[in-house]
Amino acid sequence: MTTFPLSGVTVVSLEQAVAAPFATRQLADLGARVIKVERPGGDFARRYDTTVHGESSYFVWLNRSKESITLDLKTPHGLEVMNKLLARADVFVQNLAPGAAQRLGLAIPPGLITCSITGYGTDGPWADRKAYDLLVQCQTGLVSLTGTPEETARPGISVADIAGGMYAYSGILTALYTRATTGVAHNVEVSLFDALAEWMSQPAYYTRYGGTQPPRIGTQHATIAPYGAYPAANGKEVLFSIQNEPEWHALCAQVLGQPELADDPRFATGGARVQHRKELDEIILERFARGDSTEIMAALDAANIANTGVNEVHEFLEHPVLTERGRWREVELPGATMRALVPPAGIDGVAPRMDPVPAAGEHTAKILAELGYAE
Repeated sequence: MTTFPLSGVTVVSLEQAVAAPFATRQLADLGARVIKVERPGGDFARRYDTTVHGESSYFVWLNRSKESITLDLKTPHGLEVMNKLLARADVFVQNLAPGAAQRLGLAIPPGLITCSITGYGTDGPWADRKAYDLLVQCQTGLVSLTGTPEETARPGISVADIAGGMYAYSGILTALYTRATTGVAHNVEVSLFDALAEWMSQPAYYTRYGGTQPPRIGTQHATIAPYGAYPAANGKEVLFSIQNEPEWHALCAQVLGQPELADDPRFATGGARVQHRKELDEIILERFARGDSTEIMAALDAANIANTGVNEVHEFLEHPVLTERGRWREVELPGATMRALVPPAGIDGVAPRMDPVPAAGEHTAKILAELGYAE
């Protein structure tokens, strides 16, 4: 039997949507027993879509290796079962509205590590506001940085939820370590707003001390030029980055075929290139229009300039960095199987745990029997 780093740790999670399930799935990846408490009808993320053999793409990503029990916590019996689960747990995770866990009358035993994931914190003027992922992206200013000069855009993934889930995960690991070494169980609190606010620090500092926020310029980098995607003659975009002056000189001489541009006052420094981005882009676009993406990337490689084609998702799915390194595994779903990515943090000598995604309430009878309830 495989021994995982968190074998013997029991996590009870009153969770839904993305942030909390992402945190607890990573604990399950490390071998923790994660008991997912779902309301009657199940986590509403089960119904976000039906694209993965009838299951939600969000749900199958976030909930493998867990056990599912359905409880109605508004009934005395449901609350009794929940409190018995908490009495046996090491960690309790919840992403209910602020104060909801207390209003339910949950009994938190001494020594239990609790983790609360909220939108805007458990106190302050916004504590009671709803906080879905895109709302938080808007409030932190992230959406104002994403898109083109004409239009903002939502990033293609749930950035606020993922940030919140990652900080909850690392906070819980820290609390488990502290309890193991000192005997003290610390509680963890993470808000989606605070998590994404941390990720917004660089543009925040740029704005506060520079007087204006970074411009919204599509795939171009706001403070480095050239650094962005340009269409080649065959229509595929090629992104490349110039990080220093030797790379700039190599681009001019070996790719653009205009070595004299290296010392042109409009482009001779990083700041000058940003200031004269439009003129520089016109030169690059003219060169890219004379070669297909394969030729352009070969020229950039020869000049030792970092570059890549702008892949679509189907190209990512078959990426050699994934396929040739064995990063895909088969995971069972209710009535089917799917390919899932191995957890990114590899631990020497520990095979990844990738157990099935549960059906709603699949383990209810089993867990109730463990707690001493008759069938």
